[in-house]
Amino acid sequence: MSFEKNASAGYLANHMARLFAAGLQRRIKPLGLAPGQFAALLALWEKEGRTQKELVQLLDIEQATLANTLARMERDGLIHRRASEEDGRVQEIFLTDRARSLEAPAKDAALATNAEALEGFSDSERDQFLAFMRRAVAGLQKNQDR
Repeated sequence: MSFEKNASAGYLANHMARLFAAGLQRRIKPLGLAPGQFAALLALWEKEGRTQKELVQLLDIEQATLANTLARMERDGLIHRRASEEDGRVQEIFLTDRARSLEAPAKDAALATNAEALEGFSDSERDQFLAFMRRAVAGLQKNQDR
């Protein structure tokens, strides 16, 4: 069997992810944000005070990658860390007022990117596509643990 990139789920998913990231970057760059920061911000907008360990698990990214992202976010005035009241050895991560003020425009940028990607889909096609993507992600995650 020959390899056809347009028939490869992995190739198409990777290509789509790059295009999504580029579209999001184009929209959030004027806000002073980078796509790598967006996932961490989403998690913190949902619940502040998460630890780095919690974010690594929640976002399913490497510890070193998140550490670098958080360092940049702290440098850029988006987050600050403080010792946990329960365990002073643990640092909890909180948003700055600047990061809180960017929530609505950043989420709008992501929604616009999604809308652009799915504009040719009917509502039922969009729902089915997203369901298929969730199943593919779940299958890969399940087999990753082996």
